[in-house]
Amino acid sequence: MASFATDVKNEIARLPRGEDCCARAELAALLRMGATITLGRDHTFGLEYQVENAAVARRTLVLLREVHAGLPAEVTVARNRRLRKKNSYAIAIPPSSSTTELLEELGFLQGGSLNIEGDAKVLRSACCRAAYLRGAFLGGGSVNRPEADYHLELVTGSYSFGKLLRTLMRRLDFPVGFVDRKESYVIYLKEGDAVVDFLAIIGAEEAVEAFEVARNVKEVREQVNRIVNCETANLQKAIDAAGRQLDDIQYIEEHLGLEALSKREQEAAQVRLENPESNLAELAALIHLSKPALAHRMKKLHDLAEMLRQKEE
Repeated sequence: MASFATDVKNEIARLPRGEDCCARAELAALLRMGATITLGRDHTFGLEYQVENAAVARRTLVLLREVHAGLPAEVTVARNRRLRKKNSYAIAIPPSSSTTELLEELGFLQGGSLNIEGDAKVLRSACCRAAYLRGAFLGGGSVNRPEADYHLELVTGSYSFGKLLRTLMRRLDFPVGFVDRKESYVIYLKEGDAVVDFLAIIGAEEAVEAFEVARNVKEVREQVNRIVNCETANLQKAIDAAGRQLDDIQYIEEHLGLEALSKREQEAAQVRLENPESNLAELAALIHLSKPALAHRMKKLHDLAEMLRQKEE
């Protein structure tokens, strides 16, 4: 069974690529998440990229060909049969002038040197920033299923790229966290609204809907639990109160006798003895009294029992 994160990647990998600028931004972030730049002759560069998701591999190829047509990309599939591991898809583009031009177009090369500090060139518009985050998620993102705790993260092996993603998300008002984890750098969100907003920005509409449905179910469950807990607490209070009242009345009966009580107090004591499991409102209805009036009588019985207990001491 596919994970929810895989479902999200499969969904956004099917989205239309959008404008040329958006395709470049998405591809740039996707490749920065895990691609390796190789060196060839005559100062040319190549690319190698490996991914376990078939939809992401196809998306990468489509973007490569649309951003820079004619690239000689090769794809190999490594089938992992041990322990039910997923297949691995390796995309290799040999060093060439065309590949070098692609890297310059994406901003990976500037003036013949590698650029690892920023991607301002592909982040000039809002649509491109959304596409960039989509590429980052495709390349190294994960998100918990909606029914679990809210958590979305982007994992990269590059500290500088991690800082770039954190800065970008902060500028978009995301409450983003940043931590290193076993030689990787994790940019994460842990608030439900933030996770939903991120999924909406990258175009994962089905995932957003799944989150909204799950959140509604959670809210209903929490409300039901609050009601049940409240009713349970009230029931326990009523049981405890009834127990105290029975103890008081039985103590009075043993040490003084109920006949010594006034008619009103006798009536209150008798209805409690005959209905040990009823709450105060139910008892009051049985003898046609208001609840406060019966509570007052029970208070007098309690005070009398306490006075008798003190005398015994």
